[in-house]
Amino acid sequence: MIPAGYPQVSVRRKLQLAPWFVIGLIVANGLHLLPGQAEETPHGGSRPRRGSVTTQPSPAAAARADIPSGYLELYRASAKQHCPGLSWTILAGVGKVESNHGRAQLPGVRSGLNSAGCCAGPMQFNLTDGPPSTWATYGRGSPYDPADAIPAAARKLCADGAARPGGLVPAIAGYYGGTTANPPTAAYVAHVRCAARAYGTGTVGDLTRCFA
Repeated sequence: MIPAGYPQVSVRRKLQLAPWFVIGLIVANGLHLLPGQAEETPHGGSRPRRGSVTTQPSPAAAARADIPSGYLELYRASAKQHCPGLSWTILAGVGKVESNHGRAQLPGVRSGLNSAGCCAGPMQFNLTDGPPSTWATYGRGSPYDPADAIPAAARKLCADGAARPGGLVPAIAGYYGGTTANPPTAAYVAHVRCAARAYGTGTVGDLTRCFA
Protein backbone atom coordinates (compact mmCIF):
# COMPACT_ATOMS: atom_id res chain seq x y z
CA MET A 1 0.00 0.00 0.00
CA ILE A 2 1.41 3.43 -0.98
CA PRO A 3 1.44 5.80 2.02
CA ALA A 4 -0.57 9.00 1.82
CA GLY A 5 1.49 11.92 0.62
CA TYR A 6 3.98 9.68 -1.20
CA PRO A 7 5.04 11.46 -4.45
CA GLN A 8 2.97 10.19 -7.36
CA VAL A 9 4.47 9.55 -10.81
CA SER A 10 2.35 10.12 -13.89
CA VAL A 11 1.70 7.32 -16.38
CA ARG A 12 3.51 9.33 -19.04
CA ARG A 13 6.58 9.66 -16.81
CA LYS A 14 6.51 5.93 -16.02
CA LEU A 15 6.54 5.12 -19.72
CA GLN A 16 9.49 7.45 -20.21
CA LEU A 17 11.43 5.69 -17.42
CA ALA A 18 10.54 2.13 -18.45
CA PRO A 19 13.34 1.61 -21.01
CA TRP A 20 15.96 2.72 -18.44
CA PHE A 21 14.51 0.32 -15.88
CA VAL A 22 14.78 -2.57 -18.34
CA ILE A 23 18.36 -1.62 -19.18
CA GLY A 24 19.16 -1.52 -15.47
CA LEU A 25 17.78 -5.03 -15.02
CA ILE A 26 19.88 -6.33 -17.91
CA VAL A 27 23.06 -4.80 -16.48
CA ALA A 28 22.31 -6.13 -12.97
CA ASN A 29 21.68 -9.57 -14.38
CA GLY A 30 25.00 -9.54 -16.24
CA LEU A 31 26.84 -8.52 -13.07
CA HIS A 32 25.00 -11.18 -11.01
CA LEU A 33 23.51 -8.53 -8.71
CA LEU A 34 19.94 -9.79 -8.74
CA PRO A 35 18.57 -11.82 -5.81
CA GLY A 36 19.37 -15.52 -5.99
CA GLN A 37 22.37 -15.10 -8.30
CA ALA A 38 25.02 -15.71 -5.66
CA GLU A 39 26.49 -19.19 -5.79
CA GLU A 40 25.94 -21.22 -2.67
CA THR A 41 28.95 -22.53 -0.81
CA PRO A 42 29.07 -25.95 0.85
CA HIS A 43 28.51 -24.21 4.21
CA GLY A 44 25.37 -22.40 3.16
CA GLY A 45 26.92 -18.98 2.55
CA SER A 46 27.28 -17.26 -0.81
CA ARG A 47 30.09 -16.04 -3.01
CA PRO A 48 30.59 -14.60 -6.50
CA ARG A 49 30.54 -17.09 -9.33
CA ARG A 50 34.02 -18.56 -9.86
CA GLY A 51 33.32 -21.96 -11.39
CA SER A 52 31.75 -25.07 -9.98
CA VAL A 53 32.89 -26.95 -6.91
CA THR A 54 34.32 -30.35 -7.78
CA THR A 55 33.14 -33.38 -5.84
CA GLN A 56 36.38 -34.63 -4.37
CA PRO A 57 37.03 -38.38 -4.64
CA SER A 58 38.10 -40.46 -1.71
CA PRO A 59 41.69 -41.72 -1.90
CA ALA A 60 41.87 -44.99 -3.82
CA ALA A 61 44.23 -47.86 -3.03
CA ALA A 62 47.00 -46.27 -5.11
CA ALA A 63 46.81 -43.03 -3.13
CA ARG A 64 46.78 -44.74 0.25
CA ALA A 65 49.77 -46.89 -0.67
CA ASP A 66 51.91 -44.29 -2.46
CA ILE A 67 51.29 -40.87 -0.90
CA PRO A 68 52.69 -40.10 2.56
CA SER A 69 49.81 -39.37 4.90
CA GLY A 70 50.91 -35.79 5.56
CA TYR A 71 51.13 -35.04 1.85
CA LEU A 72 47.77 -36.67 1.18
CA GLU A 73 46.13 -34.48 3.80
CA LEU A 74 47.77 -31.38 2.31
CA TYR A 75 46.68 -32.22 -1.24
CA ARG A 76 43.08 -32.70 -0.17
CA ALA A 77 42.94 -29.61 2.07
CA SER A 78 44.74 -27.36 -0.43
CA ALA A 79 42.40 -28.19 -3.30
CA LYS A 80 39.37 -27.61 -1.10
CA GLN A 81 40.61 -24.32 0.29
CA HIS A 82 42.49 -22.74 -2.61
CA CYS A 83 40.83 -24.17 -5.73
CA PRO A 84 37.44 -25.82 -5.04
CA GLY A 85 36.96 -26.66 -8.72
CA LEU A 86 40.22 -28.66 -8.86
CA SER A 87 40.46 -32.30 -7.82
CA TRP A 88 43.08 -32.98 -5.16
CA THR A 89 44.23 -35.88 -7.33
CA ILE A 90 45.66 -33.42 -9.86
CA LEU A 91 47.72 -31.75 -7.15
CA ALA A 92 48.90 -35.19 -6.09
CA GLY A 93 49.74 -36.05 -9.69
CA VAL A 94 51.89 -32.93 -9.94
CA GLY A 95 53.60 -33.78 -6.65
CA LYS A 96 54.28 -37.32 -7.87
CA VAL A 97 55.86 -36.21 -11.14
CA GLU A 98 57.81 -33.29 -9.66
CA SER A 99 59.43 -34.97 -6.68
CA ASN A 100 57.70 -38.26 -5.84
CA HIS A 101 55.96 -36.41 -2.98
CA GLY A 102 59.22 -34.98 -1.68
CA ARG A 103 61.07 -38.30 -1.65
CA ALA A 104 63.25 -37.76 -4.75
CA GLN A 105 66.94 -37.63 -3.90
CA LEU A 106 67.66 -34.86 -6.36
CA PRO A 107 69.12 -31.35 -6.09
CA GLY A 108 66.56 -28.70 -5.26
CA VAL A 109 63.99 -30.90 -3.54
CA ARG A 110 65.10 -30.27 0.04
CA SER A 111 67.57 -27.42 -0.49
CA GLY A 112 69.17 -25.38 -3.24
CA LEU A 113 67.99 -25.46 -6.85
CA ASN A 114 67.40 -28.29 -9.29
CA SER A 115 69.87 -29.29 -12.02
CA ALA A 116 68.39 -26.63 -14.31
CA GLY A 117 69.26 -23.99 -11.73
CA CYS A 118 65.71 -22.65 -11.40
CA CYS A 119 63.32 -24.66 -9.26
CA ALA A 120 62.99 -25.82 -5.69
CA GLY A 121 60.94 -27.82 -3.22
CA PRO A 122 58.60 -30.77 -3.51
CA MET A 123 56.40 -28.93 -6.01
CA GLN A 124 59.43 -27.48 -7.88
CA PHE A 125 58.53 -23.82 -7.94
CA ASN A 126 60.65 -21.54 -10.06
CA LEU A 127 62.63 -19.15 -7.89
CA THR A 128 64.61 -17.40 -10.64
CA ASP A 129 62.11 -16.36 -13.33
CA GLY A 130 60.41 -12.98 -13.30
CA PRO A 131 60.48 -10.79 -11.39
CA PRO A 132 58.26 -11.77 -9.82
CA SER A 133 59.05 -15.48 -9.85
CA THR A 134 56.22 -17.99 -9.73
CA TRP A 135 57.08 -18.63 -6.09
CA ALA A 136 56.99 -14.90 -5.32
CA THR A 137 53.59 -14.76 -7.02
CA TYR A 138 51.89 -17.78 -5.48
CA GLY A 139 54.04 -18.88 -2.56
CA ARG A 140 54.08 -18.00 1.10
CA GLY A 141 56.70 -19.25 3.52
CA SER A 142 59.25 -21.77 2.24
CA PRO A 143 59.13 -23.61 -1.11
CA TYR A 144 60.81 -26.57 0.60
CA ASP A 145 58.00 -26.97 3.14
CA PRO A 146 55.15 -29.03 1.67
CA ALA A 147 52.71 -27.17 3.93
CA ASP A 148 53.61 -24.02 1.99
CA ALA A 149 54.41 -25.47 -1.43
CA ILE A 150 51.27 -27.56 -1.98
CA PRO A 151 48.80 -24.70 -1.32
CA ALA A 152 50.93 -22.53 -3.62
CA ALA A 153 50.62 -25.14 -6.36
CA ALA A 154 46.84 -25.13 -5.93
CA ARG A 155 46.78 -21.34 -6.22
CA LYS A 156 48.92 -21.38 -9.37
CA LEU A 157 46.89 -24.09 -11.09
CA CYS A 158 43.67 -22.27 -10.23
CA ALA A 159 44.99 -18.93 -11.46
CA ASP A 160 45.97 -20.63 -14.73
CA GLY A 161 42.42 -21.89 -15.24
CA ALA A 162 42.57 -25.50 -14.00
CA ALA A 163 39.10 -25.24 -12.45
CA ARG A 164 37.47 -23.73 -15.55
CA PRO A 165 35.91 -25.79 -18.35
CA GLY A 166 38.63 -26.77 -20.80
CA GLY A 167 41.32 -25.22 -18.66
CA LEU A 168 42.83 -28.21 -16.89
CA VAL A 169 45.25 -29.40 -19.59
CA PRO A 170 46.60 -25.90 -20.39
CA ALA A 171 47.06 -25.24 -16.65
CA ILE A 172 49.04 -28.44 -16.13
CA ALA A 173 51.10 -27.69 -19.23
CA GLY A 174 51.71 -24.19 -17.90
CA TYR A 175 52.93 -25.63 -14.61
CA TYR A 176 55.62 -27.43 -16.61
CA GLY A 177 56.26 -24.24 -18.51
CA GLY A 178 55.04 -25.02 -22.00
CA THR A 179 52.15 -26.19 -24.15
CA THR A 180 51.09 -29.64 -25.27
CA ALA A 181 52.47 -28.87 -28.74
CA ASN A 182 55.85 -29.56 -27.13
CA PRO A 183 56.39 -33.35 -26.68
CA PRO A 184 58.06 -33.19 -23.22
CA THR A 185 55.21 -30.97 -21.99
CA ALA A 186 52.61 -33.31 -23.47
CA ALA A 187 54.31 -36.24 -21.71
CA TYR A 188 54.31 -34.32 -18.42
CA VAL A 189 50.58 -33.64 -18.71
CA ALA A 190 49.89 -37.28 -19.52
CA HIS A 191 51.87 -38.49 -16.50
CA VAL A 192 50.14 -36.05 -14.13
CA ARG A 193 46.67 -36.99 -15.36
CA CYS A 194 47.40 -40.72 -15.32
CA ALA A 195 48.68 -40.53 -11.74
CA ALA A 196 45.64 -38.46 -10.79
CA ARG A 197 43.28 -41.12 -12.17
CA ALA A 198 45.11 -43.83 -10.26
CA TYR A 199 44.94 -41.86 -7.02
CA GLY A 200 41.22 -41.35 -7.45
CA THR A 201 40.08 -44.74 -8.69
CA GLY A 202 43.03 -47.07 -9.24
CA THR A 203 45.46 -49.53 -7.75
CA VAL A 204 49.20 -49.47 -7.26
CA GLY A 205 49.47 -51.40 -10.51
CA ASP A 206 47.56 -48.68 -12.33
CA LEU A 207 49.94 -46.08 -10.92
CA THR A 208 52.98 -48.11 -11.92
CA ARG A 209 51.74 -48.36 -15.49
CA CYS A 210 51.55 -44.56 -15.66
CA PHE A 211 55.34 -44.43 -15.59
CA ALA A 212 56.20 -47.68 -17.40
